[in-house]
Amino acid sequence: MSGLHPLDITIIVAYLVAVIYIGKRAAKGTGSEEGFFLAGRKLGKLYQFFLNFGNATEPSGAVSTASFVYQQGAPGCWLSFQTVFMNPYFWFMNVWFRRSRLTTLSDLFEDRFASRSLSMFYALFQILVACVFLGFGNVTAYKIASSIVVKPETAWSPTEAAAVQGYNDLKTLEKEASAGTLPAEQKARLTLLRDQNTKGELHSYITALNDVTFYALFALVVGTYVVLGGMSAAAVNEGLQSVLIIVFSILLIPTGLHALGGWHALSLKVPAKMFNLFGAAGSDQFSVVALAAILLVSIVQNAGLSHNMGICGSAKNEFAARSGVSGNYLKRVMIILWTFAGLIAIGLFGVGGLSDPDATWGALSNRLLGPGLVGLMLAGVIAGTMSTLAAKALAISSLFVRNVYRQIWPDINQKQGVFYARCTIVAILALGAVSAWLMGNFLSIVNLVLTVNIPFGAAVLLIFFWRRVTAPAVWCCVILSTFTILIIPWNAGKLPSLANSQTLAQMSPDSNGKPAAVYFAKVVHQDPDNLSSPFVGSGRFNLECWLLDFAGFDSPQRTPNQRLTAQYFFDGFFPFAVLILVSLVTKPTDPTRVALFYGKMKTPVGDTPELEAAGIAETRRNPTRFDHTKLLPSSNWEFCKWDREDTIGFIVCCALTGVIILLFLGALSLAAPAAAV
Repeated sequence: MSGLHPLDITIIVAYLVAVIYIGKRAAKGTGSEEGFFLAGRKLGKLYQFFLNFGNATEPSGAVSTASFVYQQGAPGCWLSFQTVFMNPYFWFMNVWFRRSRLTTLSDLFEDRFASRSLSMFYALFQILVACVFLGFGNVTAYKIASSIVVKPETAWSPTEAAAVQGYNDLKTLEKEASAGTLPAEQKARLTLLRDQNTKGELHSYITALNDVTFYALFALVVGTYVVLGGMSAAAVNEGLQSVLIIVFSILLIPTGLHALGGWHALSLKVPAKMFNLFGAAGSDQFSVVALAAILLVSIVQNAGLSHNMGICGSAKNEFAARSGVSGNYLKRVMIILWTFAGLIAIGLFGVGGLSDPDATWGALSNRLLGPGLVGLMLAGVIAGTMSTLAAKALAISSLFVRNVYRQIWPDINQKQGVFYARCTIVAILALGAVSAWLMGNFLSIVNLVLTVNIPFGAAVLLIFFWRRVTAPAVWCCVILSTFTILIIPWNAGKLPSLANSQTLAQMSPDSNGKPAAVYFAKVVHQDPDNLSSPFVGSGRFNLECWLLDFAGFDSPQRTPNQRLTAQYFFDGFFPFAVLILVSLVTKPTDPTRVALFYGKMKTPVGDTPELEAAGIAETRRNPTRFDHTKLLPSSNWEFCKWDREDTIGFIVCCALTGVIILLFLGALSLAAPAAAV
């Protein structure tokens, strides 16, 4: 275990033993499906805080944020920090998920449309999607651990030594090119090394950690405690894991500043433009328009996440569900810490000093932390990843048992349901480990994570707020959007006719003058030893921009940021266009079912089981009894007037959002040179 002190190993082992013990203690309350999946709907404000914070604050956010900031400066944090604007939205949506009184999000489609086929399709779709999310979590943990557990130079193979030497040569030639001193005879060498780096063949370090072994052990530990204790074990573990997440988010800041020479050294060693949160003028960093596009797809895809129903549905009342927003706010503070970790990495390693920017967090840990602190860092990473994987694995197991298995074999009892749920958790964690092994760089993964749930997310939002939406419209939306946003873009590069097309596999200079792929995520020479050979595209194909070109967008003349912004706006609006158009030309859903659904959604959750049963019984007798609360009474839109709790909570959430942004800007101003403020 090169790079790990016995003290670090002891800390990690102690943490793993603790979470398994908690899972075993929680096992006694998991005899029924509601007890296993929803902790009996008895979780109060504190547990909701832990569940929301732990589920939202996964280490993948820390690692990807530090990676993007290392590459782009402070604006690189927006892929994560844009969620600060979503908290007022969560104040309302958490209540809607709780009021649905369902176990899984698949149940929503059966409850609203009486469509068991749509319910099953959502469950199967989410089982596949879970592989992406679980794989992302596994990759995050491995990226950090692998950059800490490294091989000494004496143990490198000739191939590994050549990969490191090639990377060092690339950095030298890049600096000469930027300074305008690159010899003409070295230009071909620079192009060749850029191609090799794009393919991931160059490295600044060599890890001693085997990825397959790591993923297998990681899945084994997570599976053990979740299988034993279900949602109760996940909720209790969130308390311990949340503390470790905060610790691992803080650790690199004081140690990094000390290594740099103090707070003031940031302004001396980091380029001034990298402190500008909204991007320097003329740069290709995230703009306000890009932020709006990212926020749009984040809100839409968030509505379709399978674990929403489990987390919000486990709350004992509506205020407890809403209290989970506080956990989301603490995550925004963590993002600020992660951003400064990325800026510290720029100061320590220099711009472009790491061959794999995705390993920024691990490289910092390896450079800054000593025995004991490394163990705490790894324990925090493991804790954060496990908390996220646990919630998602539970959501998927409930989908499989309730919306797939029970539709085929409806007579299974509660104990059998829990048993099959545990088997599902084992299977889905194994698939997540395989998915992690196949994944690429963080920007590609984040792009997939942001868009993979958009088709169903749009459907869920309209189900909650528009009476006119129909099941055929949801089918059309999901099928067309999945092909347009997911299947075609992520598989186009596998078709030689598209990958080899010089119209599609083309490059254009970015804002810094470096060549950037236009439609494909990556473009390299077909023959790496022949720089006159044609280009070949690989990775995600930007079908959205290609389609927008027919409307005059002209992708080759746009910057990479503008192309990404256009993609996100297309992805965010396209599903709604399909849903609305098809709903207007198809037969409306049974009015009686629709009235009961929205009557239930307007019925407050009772504080006791007796009050809850009485409230729902009254709504069944009179489904329209709350229609006077509608904002637009004579329309099909189900937006309701705000009560006192809605209004005060929204104002407080907006105020907290503003305070966090101002604190962030203030901290950047204090760290930046005067010219950057």
